[in-house]
Amino acid sequence: MQNSSAPAGITRRHALTATGGALAAAALAQTAAFAAESQQADAIVVGHGLAGLVATAELAAAGRKVLLLDQEPEASLGGQAFWSFGGLFFVDSEEQRLMGIKDTRDLAWQDWLGTAGFDRGVGDPTGQDHWGYKWAEAYVDFAAGEKRSWLAGLGVQWFPLVGWAERGGGLADGHGNSVPRFHVTWGTGPAVVEPFEKKVRAAQAAGRVAFRFRHRVDGLVTTNGTVTGVRGAVLEPSTVSRGRPSSRTVVGEFELRAPVVVVTSGGIGADHDLVRQNWPDRLGTPPKTMITGVPAHVDGRMLAIAESAGGRIVNPDRMWHYTEGLRNYDPIWPGHGIRILPGPSSLWFDATGRRFGTPDIPGYDTLHTLKSITDTGYDYSWFVTTQKIIAKEFALSGSEQNPDLTEKNVWKLLSRIWQTPEPIEKFKKHGEDFVVATSLPELVRGMNKLTGDGLIRHDDLKRQIEARDREMDNPYTKDVQVMGIRNALAYPGDALSRTASAHRILDPDAGPLIAVRLNILTRKTLGGLQTDLGGRVLNASGEPVPGLYAAGEVAGFGGGGVHGYRSLEGTFLGGCLFSGRQAGRAAAAATAT
Repeated sequence: MQNSSAPAGITRRHALTATGGALAAAALAQTAAFAAESQQADAIVVGHGLAGLVATAELAAAGRKVLLLDQEPEASLGGQAFWSFGGLFFVDSEEQRLMGIKDTRDLAWQDWLGTAGFDRGVGDPTGQDHWGYKWAEAYVDFAAGEKRSWLAGLGVQWFPLVGWAERGGGLADGHGNSVPRFHVTWGTGPAVVEPFEKKVRAAQAAGRVAFRFRHRVDGLVTTNGTVTGVRGAVLEPSTVSRGRPSSRTVVGEFELRAPVVVVTSGGIGADHDLVRQNWPDRLGTPPKTMITGVPAHVDGRMLAIAESAGGRIVNPDRMWHYTEGLRNYDPIWPGHGIRILPGPSSLWFDATGRRFGTPDIPGYDTLHTLKSITDTGYDYSWFVTTQKIIAKEFALSGSEQNPDLTEKNVWKLLSRIWQTPEPIEKFKKHGEDFVVATSLPELVRGMNKLTGDGLIRHDDLKRQIEARDREMDNPYTKDVQVMGIRNALAYPGDALSRTASAHRILDPDAGPLIAVRLNILTRKTLGGLQTDLGGRVLNASGEPVPGLYAAGEVAGFGGGGVHGYRSLEGTFLGGCLFSGRQAGRAAAAATAT
């Protein structure tokens, strides 16, 4: 167990490499004020992703004047949330009840605790998990209460079939969702961002919000121990499209002042070196090769900067990376990876062709499977599957990979009934991680050719697949994955849209056979700046840093780690929404006259 008062791992190391980071800011603080723009406001929000938009909307609704800063151009307004699948975690929703799902707040809290595994000073006000636990209680109450009605009141809608993500490790009080809770937003990530962008742009038109694009914050201004503003570099204008790397050429400097600063700048997922530096032993050896699930600007630099102003980083070793990553054949950002959202039927093998056991089954326990993969000494694994399975069960994470849902196109959505979604077929055709074959010997040759290491042996792979296939002959089985398939088919939502009918992998009528090389995909930072329930950033003594607030991923989605060690999924966007709202409202109250 990590000591609850242990120093943060992210920022000490990153401060040495973050361009214009905390050390530079400290030196600049001793010089004359920048000969640059200076403008008073009631609040400054750093980061124009979802949490920043929500916080800004709350501040503006309370009549505050807000400066909204980001190092990226206007094209990237909305941040990572725009690229998301739009999944949201609700408890006892209308959609769940329509599908016959019986969910309660108590069941959801049981699942959250079994998943989070809080163990770092929950009862100690200075413990790393103290505020994360409190945020978790508040968030589950929110998800079981006003969350859905609040968003529905803003025009957000959801696909009626509720998904069942992170099904867990097999015990009622352990990790995972006991029931389906993954609600896909109609319009995916852009539709989650849209109402808050509209609110902020309306506030801009009313003179309450001013955008400052291409403003990179390099330091927080403090006066007598209170954060009173930000300083940094103005970057040259950029016309790059959303998500693509933008120039870091500096054309000026700035200093802006306000009574409160709200940091909503995201995590560290695009900085692989930083991910490896904070990689915990419990997840095995850090991968030498990873692909990237977030744009390049998700660099974690504001963590070091906020820490230099007195903020405390907790749980830097907690992170959430996916095991089903594909190299994007048409990348937007460097190393761009896409995650397969799998149904339960594909067989999962390690790099040497050994089938994983429970709970390393598609859709069950992300981090356990990540550890199982790293323990093999290889950075990849394999799905062996069929055309029948991928046609029904494969979905790709990301708004751009789901044009039917993102464009709210009912006809495209219905076409999934009789054909494999076009984005899946494109990856099968153009993606370097797919092997398609009409026979198992041909498949094995293709797998070994793709990796060049010759690790897959035909006879061994055949033996394991045939053993599994024999379990399909009866309604009874000892194969846990086959049990899971039948459990999924008993749920109407899965039977309709996410689970292929039970069949043998080697059934020619289900073919062709398909092998998919799965890469480790970086994604979320689960630790971060510790905050109280109002989003106030706390110092090492557990006291608020005056004038400093944080929300979203930079704050571990609330409290420096609302998820604990693991996520139930659908809780990252929701964490940005809830923590952004909490911080915005608290900052508005703090600046009331």
